[in-house]
Amino acid sequence: MNEKLDQLLSHLETFLPKPLSDEQWNSSTAFRWRRRDSIFGSIGFLQPVKHVSDITFEDLKNIDRQRDAIRDNTKNFIQKKPANNILLTGARGTGKSSLIKASLHEFAGQGLRLVEVEKEHLADLADITELLAERPERFIIFCDDLSFEDGESGYKAMKSALDGSVSAQVDNILIYATSNRRHLLPEYMKENESYVHSDDGEIHPGEVVEEKISLSERFGLWLSFYPPKQDEYLAIVAHWLNHFGLSAAQIEAARSEALVWALERGSRSGRVAWQFAKYWAGTHA
Repeated sequence: MNEKLDQLLSHLETFLPKPLSDEQWNSSTAFRWRRRDSIFGSIGFLQPVKHVSDITFEDLKNIDRQRDAIRDNTKNFIQKKPANNILLTGARGTGKSSLIKASLHEFAGQGLRLVEVEKEHLADLADITELLAERPERFIIFCDDLSFEDGESGYKAMKSALDGSVSAQVDNILIYATSNRRHLLPEYMKENESYVHSDDGEIHPGEVVEEKISLSERFGLWLSFYPPKQDEYLAIVAHWLNHFGLSAAQIEAARSEALVWALERGSRSGRVAWQFAKYWAGTHA
């Protein structure tokens, strides 16, 4: 009977994700939170990232203020000093997620680890926190392109993780999130009707508006990003063309084409500059 029970348990274990081994913990600097469907339902687990971005702070141009703020905050966190959760908001392709990856590149050797969690899995934040809380490393939970629709479960889970849960915030975990909009829930014109005017003319937002801005306010540090000016965009292009080994003359010759490239895409950004540099270096190196 015991033998059959052992066989059954062994068979059932094949349907469960295996916990990370000591070797995986020690050899990995970045992880993703995944979910797998099984006969026991959907089960979450950490998966090591095999190929981690090697972008550095020096690669990110014309966002010096934001770079210094996130670097200083992360350094404080690594040194076990007070540090804030960070919300990075603004135009697409301007370096928000790249700054977080650069933070990992700079501080991984000092014990920093990154855990990427997709918006659909934010309801698991309590489970993730419990899993990481006893580890000696310092963890940044990274949520990219964060925004919510009304009623999504991840919204309240994020609020509780940032501030407001009955349990204390965990010392070795911070949350860094990026978003294209500062207020993470959609806002509608009709909600302006909920504003209240006092007798002296002061305006007070209504409960609906207060709820929609409450999540953003739980991040201790807000960093805003804007599209680069033309000369800043060209400087980013030049940096990456130099990275790919092109000469100063070749970089100068690419300027007009870089502007056309951005015009065709309807935006100037670090991402557009990187994409152009790859194209130009591939055809002219």
